[in-house]
Amino acid sequence: MSFDTSIVPPMAEKIPFQLKIHNDIRIDDYYWMRDRENPEVIDYLERENDYFKKMTSATAPFREELYEELRGRIKEQDESVPYFYNGYWYITRFEENLQYPIYTRKKDSLSAKEEILFDANEMAKGHDYFSLVGINVSPDNTKATFGIDTESRRKYTLYVKDLISGEILPTVIPNTTGGTAWASDNNHFFYVHKNEETLRSETIFRHNIMTPSANDIKIYHEEDETFSVYVRESKSQEYIYISSYSTLTTEHQFLPSNTPLETFKIIQPRKRGLEYEVSQFQDHFYILHNGDGAINYKISKTKISQTEKEHWEDVLPHKEDVLIEDFEIFQDYWVITERSQGLTKIRIKRWDESEDYYLPVEGETYSLYGSYNPSFNTSIFRYGYTSLKTPNSTYEFDMATQSNTLLKQQEVMENDFDPANYIEKRIWVTAQDGVQIPVSLIYHKNTSLTAETPFLLYGYGSYGSTINPSFSSTRLSLINRGFVFGIAHIRGSDYLGRQWYEEGKMLKKKKYVYRFY
Repeated sequence: MSFDTSIVPPMAEKIPFQLKIHNDIRIDDYYWMRDRENPEVIDYLERENDYFKKMTSATAPFREELYEELRGRIKEQDESVPYFYNGYWYITRFEENLQYPIYTRKKDSLSAKEEILFDANEMAKGHDYFSLVGINVSPDNTKATFGIDTESRRKYTLYVKDLISGEILPTVIPNTTGGTAWASDNNHFFYVHKNEETLRSETIFRHNIMTPSANDIKIYHEEDETFSVYVRESKSQEYIYISSYSTLTTEHQFLPSNTPLETFKIIQPRKRGLEYEVSQFQDHFYILHNGDGAINYKISKTKISQTEKEHWEDVLPHKEDVLIEDFEIFQDYWVITERSQGLTKIRIKRWDESEDYYLPVEGETYSLYGSYNPSFNTSIFRYGYTSLKTPNSTYEFDMATQSNTLLKQQEVMENDFDPANYIEKRIWVTAQDGVQIPVSLIYHKNTSLTAETPFLLYGYGSYGSTINPSFSSTRLSLINRGFVFGIAHIRGSDYLGRQWYEEGKMLKKKKYVYRFY
């Protein structure tokens, strides 16, 4: 493809601006572009867009063809798998030719009359951008908090809706994360305020829906600029947590939900390098943490009356070859998400220790994860599964009978789509330092693998973030045209355990070269 070299790209003006921190001065020539309302910034962006359109004009027909092809695989009229919580079935649905979701619920039974909580399509009218997040229904099911962003800056304004009358209450709280945690009195909730400049989540407030937001009480401010905060409810709804987190350190505070006016108590004061997460079961906190050299984490418990680390008692010990990623608590069971040799496994244990087994799954190019399981008193565990050739699937596993039920699988709106037409596999390739790197691959069964076969390789490894293999309907357009697609699970992620992350950071962070054959 040739390009018109006579078209001159726009050049941004350099206006030096000094940034001083830690007695060091850095010159930013393009700091002026931060001003989103500056006519010169808008003019430059428009010139960039115009340049792009001119330079890619020859591909316009093909791009339109691809767009229609990609859109054609999406089922526009769809709905989520319903989940039951606190007396209601909750469903999110999409209608054909509408851009945004509709959030609904039905009392007691799926055959009950539908109640529309939020129609984001109606709410988005008149806005160039619209995002609705953080829907949180009060314990008595009569109110819901929610956050709205119309600027695309993740600065959400909090509102409260009366679900009985359908009216929006006078509460208007700008510049938040959009999330809340309700107290059990149904009148107070806690929320996170963001820094106006950096957008760091840094301050927790308590709001009473009976009073103006100007009267909100500041509960906690995170002074350390390397930390951010969030607030949440425990699964039992008995406690509220405030959590502070940075790259390598976490700290949690708790408060009984029925005493929202009292003071939060720290579970374990922050200690650099100590990461821990907390869940509550009866009169104990269960803690996933990396203390005592447990690089792949372990799970301990402690009485709620004695939360400091010296009281923690191990219940699931550390293993050198198994990364513990998460766990979920139910009345009779607890479910642990593990990763071994790069593959996710879900382990199910009874509290009375009469059962301990793994949820059965096959393959090496899949993603397996616990889905939304808000109910505590149930033997049903809902989880998700997908692979490079298997559309996203939601299952319910009955932990009492060990029976598995497929609730829903993503429907690919393509007449000839058949997972059997694709080959998925995991291979290991050698980096220049001799380390074996896992790579997940997918290609069409009719694609010949030669030195000339086009290959798109994606790789990301940083901050411990792991890119798990998953299905993509848009990727089919590439694979059906003879490409091989691969995901390199490089160092810096948690794919092969926490040590895999350590091998890709700081002084060990190199531009590794991989050889593919």
